[in-house]
Amino acid sequence: MNQQELYQSLNYVDHSRDKRTEMAQRVLADTTLIAPLLDIIKLTKDPLSSKAAWIMEVIARKKLNAIVPYLDTFTEVIGTVEQDSTVRPIAKVCELLMERYFSGKDIYILQKITEVHLEKISTACFDWLIGEHKVAAKAYSMTSLFLLGSKYKWIHPELKSVLEQNYANGSAAYQARARMVLKKLT
Repeated sequence: MNQQELYQSLNYVDHSRDKRTEMAQRVLADTTLIAPLLDIIKLTKDPLSSKAAWIMEVIARKKLNAIVPYLDTFTEVIGTVEQDSTVRPIAKVCELLMERYFSGKDIYILQKITEVHLEKISTACFDWLIGEHKVAAKAYSMTSLFLLGSKYKWIHPELKSVLEQNYANGSAAYQARARMVLKKLT
């Protein structure tokens, strides 16, 4: 399957778990399709960009290490996504990467995620946390930033400040996650 065929196949993906999983399995069967999938995610105004991001999230949940060879492209893409339906799954992939990286148990991830990758993820997560995005992307960003703060000491004070400033105006879900993170920060 080439990029055009992958693009056409995304037309048949919907919100159902079965359709997303089926497409993710096709990509996992040929992981060279991850690069064209990322190229489709870059098409920020295209509705199929969101569907490609959904597939990327399923891939990350099923086999996170499959994404690792494409981290340079992935971390370039994360700063460009705009639609909430694209931001949420990309923020989740970042959270999964950070959880695995900071667990310290996956040598492959520890060796492959670079300082540049971590910086780009930090920047994107702060942008999502501060920007006009839905609560899921903000919640995933809080977790990623909390973990990143164990490596970069400047992050925790900034994260705490943002959470305290936005707490009163946040939704119940935002407040619940913020409370949990703030408790860990003190």
